[in-house]
Amino acid sequence: MNGVLALRTSATLCSDPSRVVARLFLPGEEPHLAHSRAGTIAARVLALDEPTIERIAAGLGRDFANRYRDYPRLLERHASVVAAHVDNGVPLSPARTLVLGASFTAEYATEAAALCNPSAFLHPDQRNLEPGQVRVAVSLRAIGEGHISSISFCEAVIGPGPQWSFAQRDVPIVAGEVSPGRWRADQLRAVLEDQGGVDELSNGLLRTLPTQFDASDVERAVARLSADLLTRPGAQDSVDLMRRLVASAYEVDFPADTMLAQRTLRPSVAEESDGMEDARFTRFVAADGRVDYRATYTAYDGHQIAPRLLLSADLLNFRTHRLSGPAARNKGMALFPRLVGGRHLALCRTDGESISLTSSADGYGWAQPRLIHEPVQPWELVQVGNCGPPIETDAGWLVLTHGVGPMRTYAISALLLDLDDPALVIGRLPYPLLQATRSEQDGYVPNVVYSCGGVVHDGRLWLPYGIDDTRIGVAWAPLDQLCSELISHR
Repeated sequence: MNGVLALRTSATLCSDPSRVVARLFLPGEEPHLAHSRAGTIAARVLALDEPTIERIAAGLGRDFANRYRDYPRLLERHASVVAAHVDNGVPLSPARTLVLGASFTAEYATEAAALCNPSAFLHPDQRNLEPGQVRVAVSLRAIGEGHISSISFCEAVIGPGPQWSFAQRDVPIVAGEVSPGRWRADQLRAVLEDQGGVDELSNGLLRTLPTQFDASDVERAVARLSADLLTRPGAQDSVDLMRRLVASAYEVDFPADTMLAQRTLRPSVAEESDGMEDARFTRFVAADGRVDYRATYTAYDGHQIAPRLLLSADLLNFRTHRLSGPAARNKGMALFPRLVGGRHLALCRTDGESISLTSSADGYGWAQPRLIHEPVQPWELVQVGNCGPPIETDAGWLVLTHGVGPMRTYAISALLLDLDDPALVIGRLPYPLLQATRSEQDGYVPNVVYSCGGVVHDGRLWLPYGIDDTRIGVAWAPLDQLCSELISHR
C-alpha cells in the first residue's frame, strides 16, 4: 500500500466505571412493570424509628457524599418527587428526608459499557500553554447499562511536535440543571411537517403563538382554542404531538466552577431516552466573527432516531433542539465550521450508505441533499459516511470518512471538497488512512475504528478515534502530504 498513512501515538483514554451520576429511581415504573411501588417504599421509610434513620443517613454520607457535588441537595430533590406519598402533616427530619430520597435514587455508571467516537475541537481556554502547544476539547460517546449513551468530555494538549496528552478527567461528574427550551413558530411548523402533523388545529395554534415561545406559551394557546377545534376527531392527538415536540427542546446549565471533563449531557427528553449518540462538534465562526460551539447528535428513543442540534457559547450552557427537513432523517450529520456562500452547510447520509451535502438558511431546517460520494472502494462496500465536520485547509475542505466493508470492518479515509463549492469532490484517497490492526480487532464492537472529528495543529491532522467501542486512541498525519495525495487522485 502506497501513500500517507496515519501514525499512531501512545495516547490512550479508557472507560472509567467510577464516573457515575445519581438518577431518580422509581421502582415499579420500569417499562416491563405495571405500577409504581413508591407509596409502599415511602411507608417503610416513615415506619423506621429515628435512631435507625440517623444511622442509615450517616452511612449514606460516609459511602456516597464524596461521589457528588452536593449529595444532600440531590437526595432532597428526589425526596420531593415522592412527597405526595408522605404528606401526613408531620415534617420529616433532615435525616429521614435523606433516607427517603436515597430510597428513590440509583447510581448510573455513564461509561461502564463503552467509551468511543471522540470529536476534537479547539478549546475556548488557551491559557498556560508552552510555545507550540494548543488545548483541545474532546466530546465522547459514553455508553452505560442498557446501552444508553450520553455525551461526555475530556481535554487534551497537542504539542510541541507530534505529541498528544490527555488531561486528567476530574470527578465527580455533573449532569447539569435542565430547563425548558424555546422555539420559533417556523421551526415548529417545519418539524410538524416532517411528522405529518400540520392540520387546522396546529395551524390555529401556530398563528397565536408569540415569535419565540416555550411549553407554557403552548398551554396558554391551547386554552384559548375554540371548543369546536378541540372536539374534532384527532384534535387530542394533534395537541399531544405539539406538546411532545415543544418539550423536546431544552437547555442544560453547568456550574461555572466545574471542569469540562466533569460535565456530562444525559438523555433528558422522551425522544432521546435510549441515548444521545455520536456528537460531532465544531467550533463555528459566524460571519461577524462571533464564535460558538455546535454539534449534531442522534437522539434515540428505542424505536426511532431524531437528528438534533447542540449549541453552546461557552461549553457551560448548552441548548439542544430538533432539526427538520429532508436531510435531517438519518444518522451522521456533520456541520461546516462557517457559512459558505451565505448558507449553513452540512454533510449527511440520508440514504444510510452515501455522503451527501445539504444547506440551511438558519441551521435548523435542512434542504434536500445532493449526493457527493457513494461506496466505491473495497473498504466501503457496505456503506460510507463522514468522520466529523469538514476541516478547512488551503487545498480545500478535508473530510474524514469511515467505510464499512466485509465482516463489518471499519476503516477511515478522506475526501477533499472545493472550498467555494463543496459539492465538488476534488480528491479521494484511494486507500484507508487508518484501519484496525490486530491489537485493535477485539472489543465491545469488534473491528471498528471510528471518529467523530479531527483537528489540525502545526501542520498535522490529529485524529482521536474509537477502538472497538472500548477505548480511545490517537493518530496523526502530515497535513500537506495528505492534501497532496488527495489532489493527485482527483
